[in-house]
Amino acid sequence: MEDLKLNENAFLPLRDVVFNTLREAILRGDLKPGERLMELALASKLGVSRTPIREAIRMLEQEGLAVTIPRRGAQVAGMTEKDMEDVLQIREALDILAAQIACEKMTDEELVDLRKAAERFKECTKADDVRKLAEADVEFHDVIYNATDNPKLINLLSNLREQLYRYRVEYLKDESKYKELIDEHEKIVQGFETKNMEILSGSMKEHVEGQASAMRKVIRDQV
Repeated sequence: MEDLKLNENAFLPLRDVVFNTLREAILRGDLKPGERLMELALASKLGVSRTPIREAIRMLEQEGLAVTIPRRGAQVAGMTEKDMEDVLQIREALDILAAQIACEKMTDEELVDLRKAAERFKECTKADDVRKLAEADVEFHDVIYNATDNPKLINLLSNLREQLYRYRVEYLKDESKYKELIDEHEKIVQGFETKNMEILSGSMKEHVEGQASAMRKVIRDQV
């Protein structure tokens, strides 16, 4: 917590600024699983009152990045392999559902956006910036999710993705995975271009299972 500094943004409410600051610290690993999130200490460190700290912690809990333990208070959430498997089991089913719905609804413009997003991800693999690479991956999937035109499904998928984000950042540090991910994105794009539901569902399943395998290794290495 020593290097924790408020990521100021004049356009956001203070609660959101504090949330983004703590979220980034958790994703970077500056705040580690099991580390207590003490309101008074955080308020003093960031130079804010306890109210935005309390609100930010609630937001972190909604994303699965923090948890409140009786008689101990809030702390950075850990994730067991079982937790991850539970989340990925749901995400795999919803990702395939999203792809099937998007396959029927995706416009020509959205298909162009998907192709561009796949190319951006490919370019980001050359930039030695894991955070940008993770953002490019999110952008690719967001094109698919948004094409469903189903806000409730989009919200569910976004929440599940956030719970896994820090582990995805970790496995994206492994450059040996890049070609595999690029190839998987290409298969997904081709599935949408040909509107082949069978290929698309299989490609999405392969993509999620590949992520599960990589994140499983990350979690085991942290134990």
